[in-house]
Amino acid sequence: MSAPASQATTIHATVTALHRFPVKSMQGERVDALDLLPGGALGDRAYAVVDAEDGTVASAKYPRKWGALLGCSATFLAEPEPDAAPPPVAVTFPDGRILRSDEPGLDAALSDLLGRAVVLSADPAAGAEFEEQWPQIEGLAPQAFIDDTTVEHSEEGEPVSRIGTAGLTPTDSFLDLGVLHLMTGSTLAALSAAAPGSTFDARRYRPNLLLDTAQGPGFVEDGWVGETLAVGDARITVTMPTMRCVMTTLAQEGLPEDRDTLRTIAKVNRRRIPGMGTWACAGAYADVVAPGAVRVGDRVGPA
Repeated sequence: MSAPASQATTIHATVTALHRFPVKSMQGERVDALDLLPGGALGDRAYAVVDAEDGTVASAKYPRKWGALLGCSATFLAEPEPDAAPPPVAVTFPDGRILRSDEPGLDAALSDLLGRAVVLSADPAAGAEFEEQWPQIEGLAPQAFIDDTTVEHSEEGEPVSRIGTAGLTPTDSFLDLGVLHLMTGSTLAALSAAAPGSTFDARRYRPNLLLDTAQGPGFVEDGWVGETLAVGDARITVTMPTMRCVMTTLAQEGLPEDRDTLRTIAKVNRRRIPGMGTWACAGAYADVVAPGAVRVGDRVGPA
C-alpha cells in the first residue's frame, strides 16, 4: 500500500550533503560544492567499467557479476571542468591498493577483481545497456516490465534484465535514467520508522543532493514532482520519484546486506509513474533547467 505523498504548498529545504560518483557503481566523493549542468552533476558517473567483449556497462544492480565494484572507491585527481574530458581517477580496491587511470595496470586489476575482461571507459556508447537483477519482493516493479526485459536468471533464480542506459538524459551517458538524484532526510526517517531493525543510510541510495526539510518523517520529495526549485545558483525541475533496486540492499563499508530495506520501500511507498507503471520509490529525479553551482548549506525553495 502506498503512503500518501507529502503535499508541500511551500518548499523549504537545506542542502546537507553533496555527492558525485566518478565511476559508476563504485563509492564516490563527498564534496562541498557541485556544478549542476543540463547533463547532470559535473563529474558524476564520468566513467564506467565496461565489458571488453560485449560492451555491457557494469552495474552492481547485477550483484553476482558486478557487485565487487561497490567495494571500490574512486576519486578525481583534479577537478572536472565543463566541456572537457574528465580528469584521471584514483581507484582504491577492497584490499587497499590504489591505482590510477592514467597509469598502466588499472584495467588488468579490475578484470582480475571481476573475473572477466573489462576496461575503464569515459566514452558512453549510443545504445549501451546495463543489467539489473530483480529480487523476489512483492510490489517492487511492474511485472510486465520485468517479463519484457528479462534475458537470464541469477543463480538464485531471480530474473535479470538488460536495460538501456541514459533513459532520460539529453545525451549518451553512463547514468541509468535521470539526470540528477535528490533525497530528503524526511524520507530516510520515514523508512527508519517503518522498519526500525534496518539501517536506512543515504549511502545505500547514492543521491547527488541530500536535503534537510526540517520536517518529521514523510516522503516529502514525492510532493515536489513537477515543481521547479532554486538550489544554490541552479534551477532544477523535479520529474519523478526514484525507483529503487537491489543495489540498495548490498553490503558496503559499515552497512550490512539487508533486503528488508528494499522490501520496506515496496510496502510503504509505491508510486505510479505516468507511462511507466507503479514502482517502489524513495527519493526523486530532477532535470537541470538552469545550470549553476550548489554548495552545502544552500537553501532550496521555489524558483
